Amino acid sequence: MDASTYDWLNLIVRWIHVIFGIMWIGSSIFFNWLDSSFEPLKGEKEEGTVGEVWMVHGGGFYHVKKKYLKADQMPETLYWFKWEAGFTFISGITLLTIVYYLNGGAYLIDPNVSTLTAGQATGVGIGLLVSSWLIYDTLWNSKLAKNPAPLAIGCFMAVIGISYGLSQLLSARAAFLHVGAMLGTIMAANVWMRILPSQTVMLDSVKQGKPLDPAPGLKAKMRSKHNNYMTYPVIFIMISNHYPHTYANHMNWLILGILIVASVSIKHFLNISEHFKFWFPRAIGVGVVALVALYFVASIPEKTSAQASNIEDNHPHTTIESKLSSTTEVQEVKFSQVREVMTKRCMTCHSSHPTDDIFKSAPAGIMFNSPEQIKLRVDKIKLMAVTTKAMPLANKTNMTESERTILAKWIDQGAKID
Repeated sequence: MDASTYDWLNLIVRWIHVIFGIMWIGSSIFFNWLDSSFEPLKGEKEEGTVGEVWMVHGGGFYHVKKKYLKADQMPETLYWFKWEAGFTFISGITLLTIVYYLNGGAYLIDPNVSTLTAGQATGVGIGLLVSSWLIYDTLWNSKLAKNPAPLAIGCFMAVIGISYGLSQLLSARAAFLHVGAMLGTIMAANVWMRILPSQTVMLDSVKQGKPLDPAPGLKAKMRSKHNNYMTYPVIFIMISNHYPHTYANHMNWLILGILIVASVSIKHFLNISEHFKFWFPRAIGVGVVALVALYFVASIPEKTSAQASNIEDNHPHTTIESKLSSTTEVQEVKFSQVREVMTKRCMTCHSSHPTDDIFKSAPAGIMFNSPEQIKLRVDKIKLMAVTTKAMPLANKTNMTESERTILAKWIDQGAKID
């Protein structure tokens, strides 16, 4: 597939995925709010009606009632909210395939993390999506579901364990995104394999005039609640690939865990906001605690192994610190040194004529052909190549620690290009 076709396909599928994701998550949030906002009927009682709510939108008033139906009350037209989930999943899997599985593993694998081939890493990703749903569904269909709190905690710990395991197998970016894809797969499967079939059972009972069995509805509601609490973590993971401070940090699995706890807690306070007047300060408190925790976790220094410290000179007893003290600490870094590093490690992709085997146009339009173009991006260069080491992508061009330090020292010294 040529680069132009690949880019257009990536863009169009991503656009479709975002549109359907907004529709699905929006309806999920709305119906969970609606379900918690019904009030007792204020007028004449109606058999089978358990509550009502009045809303205003777009210049009109809406009166919504929640009912339990009998056979003779079945409406002629009944709207199902199901295709949003289906098309979000289909477009999401398509996008995952385009970005991670069809370009030779450029985003999927990192030789500095593991020795997996692109095919093996693809197998890990697909296997995760299938097995995670099977395990999750089995657990929540078992007797363990009678005590949901311990099981929910266990599932959360499993997600953190999976996040850590993926970070040891895939590139940091791919590990993060596959956790999101795992949660999204569980959410979509909940809709199509548990929620919709349960609703169908209830409708069939009504049509046949049979007594309504509440069990399928309760199970469907439980899965719907799971989906509701997973929405915020999934949204975060969807946008995280633009922010390497999260996925490229060596503690990315712990950062993800903190963000999941914080987002689920805030979602809970939003869910109960109609009946709990102190929800806002508690939600703010959770956010502040999460930010403090993230700051300290992100500040934990990364331990550099002796092997990683000696990529460039292969002297087993030479550390990066001693190397720097003998080279870059005592003298000014010249732009010619920086230009050499950028040419060897960055400009295979980020140039007007890339030579990379995957990227045939400069990613995000960022090019380093001239000194002025490099100077313009010094903050981004330090963030991506030095602080987070998110670039080069999966360190495809084998940038060394000493080269990253050359860039850092040059920027700290004023980023002179003359």
